[in-house]
Amino acid sequence: MSQSPLHSQSLSSLCRQLKSGALASLDVTRSMLSRCEEYDGNYQSYARLLTDAALAEAQACDEARQQGAQLGVLHGVPIAIKDLLFTAGVETASGTDVMRDFKPDYDATVVSRLRAAGAVIIGKTQLTEGAYGSHHPSITAPVNPWAPDAWSGVSSSGSGVAVAAGLAYAALGSDTGGSIRFPSACNGLVGLKPTYGRVSLHGAFPLANSLDHIGPMTRSVEDAARVLQAIAGYDPQDPNSADLPVPSYLPSLQPSDKPIIVGLDESYISSGVPAAVTQVLADALARAGTKAEVRKVTMPPSYYQLAVDWGKTCAVECLRTHANMYPEQAHKYGPGLTWLLELGRTVSADEYAQLHNLRAQFRTELDGVLTEVDVLLAPTMPVAGPSVAQMEQGGLEPESAPFLSFTAPFDYSGHPTLNVPAGVDSNGLPQSLQLIGARFNESGLLAAGAMFERVLGPMEYPMP
Repeated sequence: MSQSPLHSQSLSSLCRQLKSGALASLDVTRSMLSRCEEYDGNYQSYARLLTDAALAEAQACDEARQQGAQLGVLHGVPIAIKDLLFTAGVETASGTDVMRDFKPDYDATVVSRLRAAGAVIIGKTQLTEGAYGSHHPSITAPVNPWAPDAWSGVSSSGSGVAVAAGLAYAALGSDTGGSIRFPSACNGLVGLKPTYGRVSLHGAFPLANSLDHIGPMTRSVEDAARVLQAIAGYDPQDPNSADLPVPSYLPSLQPSDKPIIVGLDESYISSGVPAAVTQVLADALARAGTKAEVRKVTMPPSYYQLAVDWGKTCAVECLRTHANMYPEQAHKYGPGLTWLLELGRTVSADEYAQLHNLRAQFRTELDGVLTEVDVLLAPTMPVAGPSVAQMEQGGLEPESAPFLSFTAPFDYSGHPTLNVPAGVDSNGLPQSLQLIGARFNESGLLAAGAMFERVLGPMEYPMP
């Protein structure tokens, strides 16, 4: 057994020990809940802990192992879920005041699948209001464990903070414009946005249904692969779910003698982007050496318009979602989500349709680019280590690339993307790179992520 503290171990290492009987899920869960009670007052990562239910689930896991039952890929491991994922009989507020007392009568499909895989759901993590760009005024924003004045990312802020601070072994987040990848980058995590349709959205309160994705946030690529294995697959209750087989992801993580073919568009990654951000990518490729073969590619230029106008599509779909609450209960909404909903009232049907057509064009063109390479390499954000104050003041200088340049286009197209930690900068804040893969080729994406993870080395997290 590893001698590192229990809370700092990887999900995968812990799962192997739980399956062997070297550890008991009840003990691990009690330990993690105790940490949450002791430390989360400093971090505000949880909306609520599910203490009684988690202890009961952990005991059931231990009993299943003792009885010789077949054990799941997440057997006995405490995992957190974003508080827009329905949990039967439990408040699911989605970061809002207007839904503060909402208790769904069924579990989201991903929640059911986590439990079927043996996960212990210990709590529901905090998020921005309605999963948009800012926290409701009544909520204390989660605090980045690397530095309290550093941005913790949106919208899956609580999920990112909980995993980085050692208050969960993994968490589910959602990503509509970058909401898995931003907090993963800011908190030094692996963040996987799967292909649209690979993971069911049934029972996930939407921000914008055609853009929403559910995925894992973890401290290793192997951990992300395990969680994806548990939650991926066709769901007839989700009309956009893809009826495709789910491969076994863990074998794809093994080292290969064959280099990863990495596509790079120098203009895309550097235009309006600080040199410190692009240098992270150059350093990662240098560390990879012959394990990566760089090939020049050209990003479809339509990415820019999608990054700029993402809010229009998001606003129209969000307004539909909130139609039975807004504007009748407008007084319960914070300024950020109110702004988005009001924007939705101004977007014409023609504008919305044009963006839908541009999305289809971009998806097709990007499919073509990805036939030439295994993955594309890009930053996650066009800014390094943003502070809370910087983001509250607009985030970027006027000449910078649009903030969503490296995230939102792939929510539009549905291609899978992976944020991979890449050490820390001179201020001690996490750095990262992003990989983009072909649709439904999460195996290839995870293989590339595992290669970069090996050459870049492990992260040392600031866990209390």
